[in-house]
Amino acid sequence: MRLAFSIASRFLKSNKGQTALILIGIVIGVAVQIFIGSLIDGLQISLVDKTIGNASQITILPSGKDKYFAEDKALLDRLSNNDNLTAISKTYDNSAFIKIDGETYPILLRGVEFTNANMIYEFNEKLVEGNIPERENETIIGSNLAIDNNLNVGDEVEILTPEGINEKIKISGIFDLKVSNLNKTWIVMPIDSARSIFGSDNQLTSIEMQVKDVFKADIVSEEIKKDINITNVDILNWKEENEELLSGLSGQSASSIMIQVFVLLAVLLGISSVLAISVVQKSRQLGILKAMGIKDRQASFIFLFQGLLLGTIGALLGVIFGVMLTYIFSIFVKNPDGTALVPFYIDYRFIGFSALIAVVASTLAALIPARNTSKLNPIEVIKNG
Repeated sequence: MRLAFSIASRFLKSNKGQTALILIGIVIGVAVQIFIGSLIDGLQISLVDKTIGNASQITILPSGKDKYFAEDKALLDRLSNNDNLTAISKTYDNSAFIKIDGETYPILLRGVEFTNANMIYEFNEKLVEGNIPERENETIIGSNLAIDNNLNVGDEVEILTPEGINEKIKISGIFDLKVSNLNKTWIVMPIDSARSIFGSDNQLTSIEMQVKDVFKADIVSEEIKKDINITNVDILNWKEENEELLSGLSGQSASSIMIQVFVLLAVLLGISSVLAISVVQKSRQLGILKAMGIKDRQASFIFLFQGLLLGTIGALLGVIFGVMLTYIFSIFVKNPDGTALVPFYIDYRFIGFSALIAVVASTLAALIPARNTSKLNPIEVIKNG
């Protein structure tokens, strides 16, 4: 084995141009694999984060035509003990109108517990002015609503309910959720204040949750259904409501795999072809080695070791080059607001798997020339020169 490895190293060093050509092919193949894979993974993470990252991923809602269901402390405690959930927020929503300068505008009044709601909606980070409500009948409003109606922190506005209740509330802050419709219609305040305005003590319109693994939301949702065993509520998850998004993500993954497979095939064919030519070029040396006593198996291992060496070096360089390409793309390709079009994302398992495939593929590509080596007749090779 040592002799075969030593000869393989010498053969590679003796023809540096040919070795460099194979290495370039492997490096480009691995780099393209990592670049495309990381790019699509980063794009998927970005899409999921923008669509459901700051939204409820599993939601408990009243079933049928009911608008509300009673707050159940035992249910909330059970959900809190579920290790698959990262955030649980009870909410009370109701439609109302806001009266400004004699005109009314439809809004959605949302009552939340800000400590828990911040874990989903990140109101603390989304505030562009003011503070989270600290007193009763204080609220935060969307930036579009504030701009359209010339509202500022500290202003008081009048809330009109469909039942004819009028209530004045003070604006403590202005948020920007990056969604125009939400910024125009949402008015968010402490849940007890919201329920007090509508006279709905101990009522909820939903319990919103987020999960550790967003792509397992449907599984976690089914587990919650079996666990809580409550008949007057429905449990929805984001995957049921975003089938088109899931279809798009699946299409991206499939296209990524197809591209990587064809790149790998191209690298395999290239290595196999060049090493096959190398067998012809080195046939005289191989004939002499066989005449000196080297066995067919050892001669075959010379090219297998060449494939292994080329694959290992090429995979390492390809990983470095691929990660650099991904990083450069995330820095220089920007959205209009200056953020990265696709965030820099590294999946170490994917990179390790890509490198391993390159090494294995390069070694397998050397099987054909290795097999041809074992068929060489040393006498005929030496005789024919």
